[in-house]
Amino acid sequence: MRILVVEDDTLISKAIENGLKSQAYAVDCIMDGNEALYAPKDISYDCILLDLGLPGIDGVKLLSTWRKEGINTPIIIITARDGLDDRVQGLDIGADDYVVKPFDLTELIARIRAVTRRSSKSNDVVSLSNGVLSLDPLTHEVKVKNEDETTSTELLTSREYALLEALLRRPGAVLSRETLEDKIYSFGEEVESNAIEFIIHNLRKKVGASNIKNVRGVGWKVVKGN
Repeated sequence: MRILVVEDDTLISKAIENGLKSQAYAVDCIMDGNEALYAPKDISYDCILLDLGLPGIDGVKLLSTWRKEGINTPIIIITARDGLDDRVQGLDIGADDYVVKPFDLTELIARIRAVTRRSSKSNDVVSLSNGVLSLDPLTHEVKVKNEDETTSTELLTSREYALLEALLRRPGAVLSRETLEDKIYSFGEEVESNAIEFIIHNLRKKVGASNIKNVRGVGWKVVKGN
């Protein structure tokens, strides 16, 4: 899952980035409203964390512009403005949630899961299970239903979790290497040419090779459940 953080406070931005990366999110950070304006048009983010008091274009204007332009990415406002009018305004112009600073990072991550889960349901995307593989976002474990109907549990690394999450969000769809890299790695992060193949190789050892299928020359997929 890829998150955009639009926050001009370096310490807050870095703390959020580190916390999200520790939970297997890919994170891009932007500190200026003018620069942030086009980011959701260039990259398909799963969620945006948006401060209101930004240099350049402020957060309220950004949010309003994105919604008018049809950008439906879940957006959580993160701000020190705790007045009722500020909250109402933010939600009225299209925010999915509103978090007042200072906040606990574990709560913020829970809110990200909540808004992305609602967004997935609204777009008819199934939850993170295809009937055979089931992901637990809290423990980073995957449960595998075996052919004999027994269930085994495997602990995933952050990269393995992020890749399998991307596949399970679109069961049956073939995702290319570039698509998977976008979901796993942050902007500017160096990616080795065989990184995706290496992660999938390790994943298959844990969940079974037949549960992650390769479409030669196109990409990878998990089967769509019944």
